[in-house]
Amino acid sequence: MTVPTDEPSYQPVHAMSASAGDNASPSLMPIADLVPHSGIMCLLDEVLEIGEEHLRARITPRADDPFADTAVTEPALADAPLAQTTGASSPGIPGWVGLEWLAQAIAAWSGHTVGTQGGKPQIGFLLGARRYDCEVEYFALGEPVEVEIHLDYRADNGLGAFRGELLGRDGVVLAHSTLNVFQPDSADALAAMIEDSTS
Repeated sequence: MTVPTDEPSYQPVHAMSASAGDNASPSLMPIADLVPHSGIMCLLDEVLEIGEEHLRARITPRADDPFADTAVTEPALADAPLAQTTGASSPGIPGWVGLEWLAQAIAAWSGHTVGTQGGKPQIGFLLGARRYDCEVEYFALGEPVEVEIHLDYRADNGLGAFRGELLGRDGVVLAHSTLNVFQPDSADALAAMIEDSTS
């Protein structure tokens, strides 16, 4: 599955920050402390590794995930004996949700980076992706997915880019993309962006 994203889609990513080098951090905070999404919208399960220019996290898709597709009808199951015998009742998490996993991994990296500098996470935006290529229609329930992002660059004007990959069993690449992000340099700049978007 390929999702082209030629038009910007303004979605929040939190706390972009400049960095250099790539040394892994020995202490990892709970994901909820790094990604200020509330409740079930904090999609990642745990951070595995954070460096100055990368982050690795994990998510295990579950049936109670807000994006889980549970619309499997009885006739469909009747035509799929294997699904019945294995107890499968849902195809899993749609492949396009992986783009949000990558965005939240950037948010977690950014929140950690700002925290180590004594600051608080600042609102940022996912502007879009050059291309999101996903090899699966659904991420299977119960099958862990590792989410990896690497900082490519961050300019002084707040624009940045990250390379991201979603890895399945044995490190098989399930999806990849380059995400373009932006963090306003002040609360006034953010307020101006919000006002422009609503006018």
